[in-house]
Amino acid sequence: MENNRNFFITIALSVLILALWQYFYVMPRSEMQREAARIEEQRVAEQKKAAQGTSPGASETPVQPGAIPNAPGGDAVTPAGREQAIASTKRVKIDTPSLEGSINLTGARLDDLRLKHYRETVDKTSPEIALLNPESLPNGYFAEIGFVGDDKAGTLPGPKTVWNVDGNPTLTPDTPVTLAFSNDKGLTFKRTFSVDRDYMFTVSDTVQNSGAAAVSLFNYGRVTRFDKPAVASIYVLFEGLIGFTGEEGLQEHKYASIEKDREFKPGKSTDGWLGITDKYWAVTLAPTEKQPFQPRYAYFEDGRHRYQSDFLTDHINVDAGQSATVETEVFAGAKEVGKINAYAEDRHIKRFDLLIDWGWFHFITKPMFWLIDTLYKFFGNFGLAILATTVIVKALFFPLANKSYASMANMKKVQPKMLEIREKYADDKMKQQQAMMELYKTEKINPIAGCWPVALQIPVFFALYKVLYITIEMRHAPFFGWIQDLAAPDPTSIFNLFGLIPITLPHMLMIGVWPLIMGVTMFLQMRMNPTPPDPTQAAIFTWMPVIFTFMMAGFPAGLVIYWAWNNTLSILQQGVIMKRQGAKIELWDNLVALFRKKPSPAE
Repeated sequence: MENNRNFFITIALSVLILALWQYFYVMPRSEMQREAARIEEQRVAEQKKAAQGTSPGASETPVQPGAIPNAPGGDAVTPAGREQAIASTKRVKIDTPSLEGSINLTGARLDDLRLKHYRETVDKTSPEIALLNPESLPNGYFAEIGFVGDDKAGTLPGPKTVWNVDGNPTLTPDTPVTLAFSNDKGLTFKRTFSVDRDYMFTVSDTVQNSGAAAVSLFNYGRVTRFDKPAVASIYVLFEGLIGFTGEEGLQEHKYASIEKDREFKPGKSTDGWLGITDKYWAVTLAPTEKQPFQPRYAYFEDGRHRYQSDFLTDHINVDAGQSATVETEVFAGAKEVGKINAYAEDRHIKRFDLLIDWGWFHFITKPMFWLIDTLYKFFGNFGLAILATTVIVKALFFPLANKSYASMANMKKVQPKMLEIREKYADDKMKQQQAMMELYKTEKINPIAGCWPVALQIPVFFALYKVLYITIEMRHAPFFGWIQDLAAPDPTSIFNLFGLIPITLPHMLMIGVWPLIMGVTMFLQMRMNPTPPDPTQAAIFTWMPVIFTFMMAGFPAGLVIYWAWNNTLSILQQGVIMKRQGAKIELWDNLVALFRKKPSPAE
């Protein structure tokens, strides 16, 4: 019975780990490949349209009162034409410690923004991350604030409005920029852009009515994007249209789902935020005047395909000779945990912390990140912080693990009695089982105690995987030696002698140094216990470390380092406890037996 129990436990844990690997690794890779193929097909189709003289842009439709105008059309250019697209319009420069770019005076749009502290690769000379891009590019992505209304209000600031600079021509944290526009109905619009030292813009619009009659306006804001992330998201992470407004609370619409639904309108709200989020970056809008507004998440196919999160306020009355002011906060930058939390608290942006996808198990992932980040501030290295986190987690679970290992040690001491029971009741399985249960009770042994040390690793494993994958703090975070990005797999491989042979290997053969170390430590940990007498179980225990080595090779290096270090601590802990209990440590005998030459039948 004992052998069968161990066998089934081993099978169950193996199936669980394989399922996790399938869910978090195999399925996302398949989805990524399908998405890459779809993007390529779309690119070819747009090139064909351009060759036929068909504009991929959206046609400008008449704006009805209370309707957000469409993004105007424009011929898409190649990515190499970004600087050309920026230079083709008049702009106001943006220069902060974290951002650089410009505001397009046509539409007063934020459509040129680069992140100074983040680059495309670990190479310090690689290009900065370009978060926002002009609409004319295939990867156009912008944030826009404007007004709509009826004919009585005249021409209102929208996508084609050309604003004038009133004074200072450069936006910095210390020098706001004011733009001005006047229409034929006596309305003067003053728009002031201000920005902090990180990623938050404040757009304040003042409307002065110098006409003879009152006017009614609607203020809108939108984040519009013409492409999707080049790498498809995986199930552990949300990317797409997002917001938190009204009674519905958090709204998440993946690109695929909004393409199917076309449009989603939750109830009206007087607070909250909405926008578009990627794995590490986001662009959001947050109206601040407590004016009721209608949020919307939409996908358009008229002309160019595009994704849009927008809001439209209720009417704003401006009497003759009077003025009105509305304000919108625009976040455009990296989803750094500390800054996101500070914006939520200091600027009273409701549940802005949900911009980071902590997942359903946030009660585990958030404390895990806090612990790692706190230790990082002490050690100055996220890899060392992960190692220290492993020690702390082991200490927290020590009492339970201590009981588990002690129970395992006691079970080894009663192995002779167990063998005696099996032999005595070999032909009566019922009595054999009853005798075993009585033995467990007498010796105070928990037969499933050995599962707990492995089972406890699973939620910690998942939480660490989530933290490594979603938090930008781990992006391009180095460890030591060849590990320059703890959020990426180990770049070495035994099959090209760790880079000595200059060949490109298939992904499945990228078995690096740290996955090998993890496999060896797992092998040693399993050899701490007696070799199962059943050949099938023995084969599973022998090959499981090999299988896990291949599985874990594609996971983030930080996760593999954690697993290897955790195995090492488990070996030491189990060895100490077994020695205290007077149980024999089987490691050396098992290794000798494994490599000893088996006698031939003639011998």
